[in-house]
Amino acid sequence: MNPNAAQPTRISAMLQNLWRYRQLIALMTKREVAQRYRGSFMGLAWSFVIPIILLGVYTFIFSVVFKARWGVGGEDKTVFAMVLFVGLIVHGFLAEVLNRAPTIILGNVNYVKKVVFPLEILPLVPIGTALFHCAISVFVLLLASLIINGSVHWTALLIPVVFLPFLVLIMGISWIIASVGVFLRDVGQVMGVVTMVMLFLAPVFYPVSALPEAYRPWILANPLSFIIEQARAVLIWGEMPNWLGLGAYSLVAIAVAWAGFAWFQKTRKGFADVL
Repeated sequence: MNPNAAQPTRISAMLQNLWRYRQLIALMTKREVAQRYRGSFMGLAWSFVIPIILLGVYTFIFSVVFKARWGVGGEDKTVFAMVLFVGLIVHGFLAEVLNRAPTIILGNVNYVKKVVFPLEILPLVPIGTALFHCAISVFVLLLASLIINGSVHWTALLIPVVFLPFLVLIMGISWIIASVGVFLRDVGQVMGVVTMVMLFLAPVFYPVSALPEAYRPWILANPLSFIIEQARAVLIWGEMPNWLGLGAYSLVAIAVAWAGFAWFQKTRKGFADVL
């Protein structure tokens, strides 16, 4: 690999690199997860405890203090908590990745300057880490559903199908942000605000039906909204996903991923000069 040569930007090159470096991505993801909890008394148990604590806080605030309801028959606080948890899982994945993306290249300067390294895989490592925590949260949710309801909907098996287009979309966005973050350091400060705004502009704490008609298109334009609704359908309500909607979402996600990969490959030659 010649770091000064033009890097391929074809969609086939993107897929080839993902497959070629899959073991390296998995190894770096495993190392990052281990480093995050190294030295802590509870270790990996924090990945279970933190979502449960946040779930309890948000459930108390919105279902007890603000008396929020989802408008389903026989609703109680456990139903609201589970519906809320799904939204928090999806947003948590996005927030963890996008907040890490601006500094992922800046935090691995040695890979840029001292060795020839496939830099395009660096933004994928936080995605792997976030996916690990997301899987644990989904397991906690299914376990809670089994304890509370005595069963789990078989449609929960479709959650990887629902989540895959979202993962592809975030991958493309992460490539773009990781590249821009090298040249414009303010991006790291902005992303925290952006992810917080996206939390409240998505149907995490409220159903879309609770909004006036004029505001619904803006909420549905949030890339979180559709995936949150579909994840709830398969995990909570036992319904099939919207296949047509998933197909359209997937096409957009692939286009964004390709654009992000091409942008990263085009701009990576300038990383060493800036760093």
